[in-house]
Amino acid sequence: MSDDTSIRLLGISGSPRKKSTDYIVNEALRYAHEKYGAEIEYFSASGKNMKFCIHCDYCVRKKEGCIHKDDLVELYDKMLWADAWIIGTPVYQGTLSAQTKTIIDRCRAVVARDPKAFMNKVGAATAVGGDRIGGQEPAIQAIINFYVISEMIPVGGGSFGSNLGGTFWSKDKGAEGVAEDSEGIRSLHRTINKLMKTAITMKNIR
Repeated sequence: MSDDTSIRLLGISGSPRKKSTDYIVNEALRYAHEKYGAEIEYFSASGKNMKFCIHCDYCVRKKEGCIHKDDLVELYDKMLWADAWIIGTPVYQGTLSAQTKTIIDRCRAVVARDPKAFMNKVGAATAVGGDRIGGQEPAIQAIINFYVISEMIPVGGGSFGSNLGGTFWSKDKGAEGVAEDSEGIRSLHRTINKLMKTAITMKNIR
């Protein structure tokens, strides 16, 4: 049941598969719900019809959202609903997946209509790679850049183990691999603790 004190948390998986990234984003939501009573929503890129931003400027000229009427319309509503977001991506070629990049690129349609739409929402990121050091931090940094540009408040997990966010090594074993990565789980939980505490602080200020 919704109330004025609970935090609305949106989890976004930018993976075309429902494997390791799906697992870690849902673990973040589970942890936030159980520890902080967060209201949670989830969006997975898997199986979704999502067209690339084509820089047609329809959103800027019309201020009616995106020219593409695809499955991202559902996500826009969830983004506006949420107080805080956690975006998860698999690492592709040392950075974001194409699906994650498409999601953040297409947010231009929301801020073209209302430049302050995402202002002061709190954002965190998590990334999973097949190698222990395979591009997780550059992928997270790209998501943090998006938060800064959107006038959101980016958070990491703090020093000593989760500086920029949750980082996972799947060993190319999918959900089983990340579930076995105790350091990854620890970094994710530290990140969610910071995310939730910051979101609570912001809500109290408002």
